[in-house]
Amino acid sequence: MSTASHAGNAPGKPARKPARKPARGGPGAPSRPVSARPPERWLWGLHTVAAAWRNPQRICRRLLLTDAAARSLGHALAAASARPAPEMVARERIDRLLPPGAVHQGAALEVEPLEPVDLDDLGRAAEVRGQAMLLVLDRVTDPHNVGAILRSAAAFGALGVVVTDRHAPAPTGTLAKAASGALETVALLRATNLADTLDRLTGWGFETVGLDQAGDAVLGALALPARLALVLGAEGDGLRALTRQRCRHVVRLDTSADQASLNVSNAAAVALYEARRQRVAPAAADLPGATA
Repeated sequence: MSTASHAGNAPGKPARKPARKPARGGPGAPSRPVSARPPERWLWGLHTVAAAWRNPQRICRRLLLTDAAARSLGHALAAASARPAPEMVARERIDRLLPPGAVHQGAALEVEPLEPVDLDDLGRAAEVRGQAMLLVLDRVTDPHNVGAILRSAAAFGALGVVVTDRHAPAPTGTLAKAASGALETVALLRATNLADTLDRLTGWGFETVGLDQAGDAVLGALALPARLALVLGAEGDGLRALTRQRCRHVVRLDTSADQASLNVSNAAAVALYEARRQRVAPAAADLPGATA
């Protein structure tokens, strides 16, 4: 299995390999033409660029900014050291560099891919945390959906997102922009064999819960475990048969009959909310107005 992306080395987070030295640069460094490197090496958008710039595990090669973007990113730029000096450019220069339609907000950052995280790293991090959530995506191919799921994973405290090695998008600028910085803080792993990965997660104490419109029970009625792996399938096809067989439970969301199915990124957000709610819900006696 190969993996990609997790930031930091705080307790309870997967250990990362030491980052390579960033490119030299600083005030007074000679200007260079815009790199002709492949567009997947570029991240764009204010939140995405700021998160990558602050991530000590992310190697940053070049930062192109408009005057307006530089003003917006002032605090984020000052928070990181040992980075190349930003290059001030016209918006049109960034337009020509990035894919058509990229909403870059005047900021583009050339980076190296993050060092991989192994599934066992996540298993060990889960042991440290005690409670841990993962999302497992079965052939979800749209980078906007995967990016949105990463963003929800970060918002609700998930440890990582697992995708299939094939039939899943690479962590390009499009995915990173949809993730709005979460690509730097949530592990993104690529699994060669998803069924084997689910077995390995079971070995690490995760309970695998698949989401499917034809599930036997409603997710909210299930007492969710301390270590939870939520498994979601592609829109239309849903979970593959072998993936379903590896799930200990297959449940559905409590949606109305008029609109029973949701976009996979919306379904992931709802499921993560429910899992989070069960973990942090106060006891009845702690609620305002409750009586003994």
